[in-house]
Amino acid sequence: MKKAYPIILTPDSDGYAVYIPDFNANTQGNDLAEAIEMARDAIGIMGIDMEDDKKPLPEPSSTADFKVKENELVSLVDVDFSEYRKKNEMKVVKKNCTLPSWLCYEAEKANINFSQILQVALKKELHITNR
Repeated sequence: MKKAYPIILTPDSDGYAVYIPDFNANTQGNDLAEAIEMARDAIGIMGIDMEDDKKPLPEPSSTADFKVKENELVSLVDVDFSEYRKKNEMKVVKKNCTLPSWLCYEAEKANINFSQILQVALKKELHITNR
C-alpha cells in the first residue's frame, strides 16, 4: 500500500530538521535529499510497526492544512509500506511443515534445500517476482 505524507522541512545549521505531522515524529538530514530519505525511512518504520500492532495507518493530511514559517518547506513523501517491509525486514523465522516421508526421503537424497524450495514456492504462489 503506497501513501504520500506531508513533511515540514526547516533549514538549520546542520542541514534540515523534519517534522512528520501525521506520525507526530521528527527526524533530520544533512541536506534536503537526505532529510526526505530520513522522513521516508521514519514513516516506513512507524507504518510497519503500526501494521504489526494491527493499528490503522493515519490518512495523509493535505499540505494545505499546514501554516509554515517563511523559511520552512512543505513537501510530500511517498512510502510503499509493502516494499519498505520487503527491503528492510529480512529477519528469518522458523516454520515447521509436514511432508510425506517418501517425499522427504527423496528430497534429502537429492540434497534439496527445503528452506530455499519453500521460499521459491511461496513467492510463486504469491506472485512475487522481485527478490
